[in-house]
Amino acid sequence: MSDKIKVGVVGVGALGRHHARLYNLSKNADVVGIFDVNTENAQKVAGEFGLKVYTDMKELANDCEALSVAVPATFHMQTTVPLLEMGKHVLVEKPLAATAEEGRIMLETAKKNKVVFGVGHTERFNPAMDYLVSHSGNTCFIEVHRLAQYPPARPGQHRRGTEVSVVHDLMIHDLDLILETVNSEIERFDAVGTAVLSETEDIVNVRIKFKNGACANVTASRISEEPQRRFRVFQDDAYISMDYGNNSGVVVKKNKLGLVRKNVSLDPKNALAAELEDFISAIKESKATGKIVDPKVSGMDGLKALQLAEDIVTEIRRYNKKYAK
Repeated sequence: MSDKIKVGVVGVGALGRHHARLYNLSKNADVVGIFDVNTENAQKVAGEFGLKVYTDMKELANDCEALSVAVPATFHMQTTVPLLEMGKHVLVEKPLAATAEEGRIMLETAKKNKVVFGVGHTERFNPAMDYLVSHSGNTCFIEVHRLAQYPPARPGQHRRGTEVSVVHDLMIHDLDLILETVNSEIERFDAVGTAVLSETEDIVNVRIKFKNGACANVTASRISEEPQRRFRVFQDDAYISMDYGNNSGVVVKKNKLGLVRKNVSLDPKNALAAELEDFISAIKESKATGKIVDPKVSGMDGLKALQLAEDIVTEIRRYNKKYAK
């Protein structure tokens, strides 16, 4: 009898397609099939990877143990809750939900039905983050830039990600990493941002101060000419700069002789593939022990990042309304 986990994918657009592809390559997963409200797109992806198309999400779920949900964030709760109520393990793409309240409902449903529930913050599996975690110290200051070009048009649909603020679309990755890196509660933050090409914020800057004295300055934009993904950490005895884009970094450490600089070349890996394997591993361990084991990025982790993102957007809109001309 195979110990592979029977999985399905709900939503096979730009990202969901890769969930299907990577599950199909995994030695630990058996892809039962895929579902998408756009049947034509589902047929295309199915033909590409030799998968079965389901025309009903619950029929797919009936044949699976676990599912990835990669639909627009505004549909996360209404898609995920029925799956959780069926007792299915679920990995939902980030952000967890459109609102923190919806996220809490999803977490409560997962807990009630005793299933593994994870959130797709893939940057946790980036080799740069692996290095930062293994070289953690007393973090004093973090500076982050995540800049992207404006997403291309899609016939009959909004541009990918623009149904939510750039805070929920891009910055939330770094909010999750910062909350993971700084082991302290937030004391206060200041945030500014504006919508330029879409109906939600396209560029945002936020400065977060923590109760332990650490501070983070974070910028996210989806209207930049040149993409950039950099995460810089200043510790009490070192400076670590990681470039997620090319999996490289620089470490400058203080010693008795002064400053020592070291270039870091990170082992490349597919962060999404690692995330899916972690999800499958959590399911297998839960089945073996009889106790629910959280994946690396739990539903609660996703909720914490989402709540912070929501608070930031609320502050930006309050500020913009106050000073609107």
